[in-house]
Amino acid sequence: MTQNENVFSKIKVVELATFLAAPTSARFLADLGAEVIKIEGLTGDQLRYVATGEGRPFDPYEDTTWDLENAGKKSLAINLKTEAGKEILFKLLEDADVFVTNWRTDALVRAGIDYDSLKEKYPKLVYAQLTGYGEKGPDKDLPGFDFTAFFTRGGWLGTLYEKGTEPFNIPAGGGDHQAGMFLAAGILAALYRAEKTGKGEKVSVSLFHAAIFDLGVMIQSAQYGKVLYPIHKRDKINPLELPYRTKDDRFIQLAMPPYNKYYPVFMEAIGRPDLKDDKRFSDINTMGENSKIVYDIVKEAMLTKTMAEWKEILTKADIPFAVAQLWEEILEDEQAWANDFLHKMEYPTGNTRTLVRPPVQFREMGLPEYKRGPYLGENSREILQHLGYNDEQIKALLEKKVIADRVEIKKPV
Repeated sequence: MTQNENVFSKIKVVELATFLAAPTSARFLADLGAEVIKIEGLTGDQLRYVATGEGRPFDPYEDTTWDLENAGKKSLAINLKTEAGKEILFKLLEDADVFVTNWRTDALVRAGIDYDSLKEKYPKLVYAQLTGYGEKGPDKDLPGFDFTAFFTRGGWLGTLYEKGTEPFNIPAGGGDHQAGMFLAAGILAALYRAEKTGKGEKVSVSLFHAAIFDLGVMIQSAQYGKVLYPIHKRDKINPLELPYRTKDDRFIQLAMPPYNKYYPVFMEAIGRPDLKDDKRFSDINTMGENSKIVYDIVKEAMLTKTMAEWKEILTKADIPFAVAQLWEEILEDEQAWANDFLHKMEYPTGNTRTLVRPPVQFREMGLPEYKRGPYLGENSREILQHLGYNDEQIKALLEKKVIADRVEIKKPV
């Protein structure tokens, strides 16, 4: 697709956001071809400094996390605590289509960049806000990370573990990416409305709401009084929806919600054809406590073969299952590579690293070019020139520390 054919190349996005969730939505728009200008403070988004906690070496020239969230964007480093800095932001918004932020509402109001302050001045602007807990209620101004607002408050950490053990270790970014893509969907809907009516809109997504929507089936079921989680695996109603350990200490997750349909086929597959017509176990609606016996039978059977052996047997029997893959295995997953879920990036360090692509693909528009995320302030001068600032004005802004131009990121002491 040529640049002229890409309608998104005419979309201008101003992002005032940090870390993962809101930047994820803007990165998706950048992949579509939009011009995304990321505003950072003079020391940069704190995401630039998290390498050590993620098991990576600190190196601003090989920052896979930064690129995952910020590929294809431009970076403008400005001090929004100054009037001159705010003036730059307002100039950017004059012809912007979308403003993306994850600042808390009180901070936006104090800075005069909340939705109500901007909607009259920029009537066609799509204003997108990512919050921790929503815009209303007693906790609307609490700091929100996916560790807390999504996984913990949202019902994941307190339920999805085996009773008697401890909650799972939360993976960084899991909730952020969900919420970010939800926000991207809302932005695209609001852009369509703005195109048709000339009227802007405020789009908001919270980590908390994203979490409970993802768990909606189970949360709604909770009102019927049956405790589904946390429980011992042996107490689960359907024992064919559980992970089981194999002979070589790997895990295979079974997924047979229509228990009655799959039960006889599965009993045949695990070498227990004698049980496939056993009425004590074949009907989930009547077996009651006999589900525990089915669990014991399956657990014992799965321990008799290796993961590779079970993979062959279950695939041949057309049983729904998946191997519990390690992250290192996903990097080499043939199916992921065949579908362009992953991408090889060459870095100035001389290393080639694997990056994950966003999860939406298009047939006609094709795969976007994977461009690295910008260095801090890399595009400051270019953006200001486009806004009409001359070299003398830009020099003065640099001297007054209103803006920064291509800042060298240094490892925190």
